[in-house]
Amino acid sequence: MNLSTEGLIIKEQNTGENTRLVTVLSKECGLIRAFVKNAGSIKSGKGAATRLLCYSRLNIFKGRESYIIDDAQSIEMFMPLRLDVTKMALAEYFCELAMRFFPEDEPCPDGLRVILNSLYLLSKGAKPPKIVKGAAELRLMSICGYMPDLICCHNCKKFEDENMHFLPQSGILLCSDCLKQSKQQGINTGLGVTKAMRHCIYSPIEKMFSFNLSQEGLNVFERAAELYLLNLSDYDFKTLNFYKMMR
Repeated sequence: MNLSTEGLIIKEQNTGENTRLVTVLSKECGLIRAFVKNAGSIKSGKGAATRLLCYSRLNIFKGRESYIIDDAQSIEMFMPLRLDVTKMALAEYFCELAMRFFPEDEPCPDGLRVILNSLYLLSKGAKPPKIVKGAAELRLMSICGYMPDLICCHNCKKFEDENMHFLPQSGILLCSDCLKQSKQQGINTGLGVTKAMRHCIYSPIEKMFSFNLSQEGLNVFERAAELYLLNLSDYDFKTLNFYKMMR
């Protein structure tokens, strides 16, 4: 069976002198692991188009036991990311999130869109990395079935509170009064960060990054999104640790 699709290379591994195994986040089939033969050949155009973080048009042949990429043409290589080790680390973290949460051989077009938009914004420097990171984390978790409940206070249903708190363990909001009664610990997201978090998960994907916060708000926003994801995954993301170290 032959498959023509567009996909982002989110992992690469040399398996032989001239063969590469790549993981592709594709439009039609979600995660695909495929071999690229003659990947190091100068005459082959597949080499550059199947490197990490390349978004490419791919012709893929499905054999009995594996996928093989017959042809690849790059659409976007996100070159500025490769010149900035911190941004590159964050981009690789997004790839690791896809590897961890997205299913194999199942379409996940919205997940691909979120990651591509995140890489584009990072590459162009159009948004602070903290906005890109936090928004992507919240939206990807929502796409994968773990949308936090940010509509209102979970208990009293109050929509706004000067000291609204987000509970990353459960993904809910509590107003200041309900938080005291519950005796739980939360992150004070106030009005601004709470609105930003709502915007990330409820707005159309093309508008999910369209907000701004103060530096203090950015710190709270990033912390809330990251802790929610880490509590859900219970996983140690090596790329996230490296990104924090480089930053």
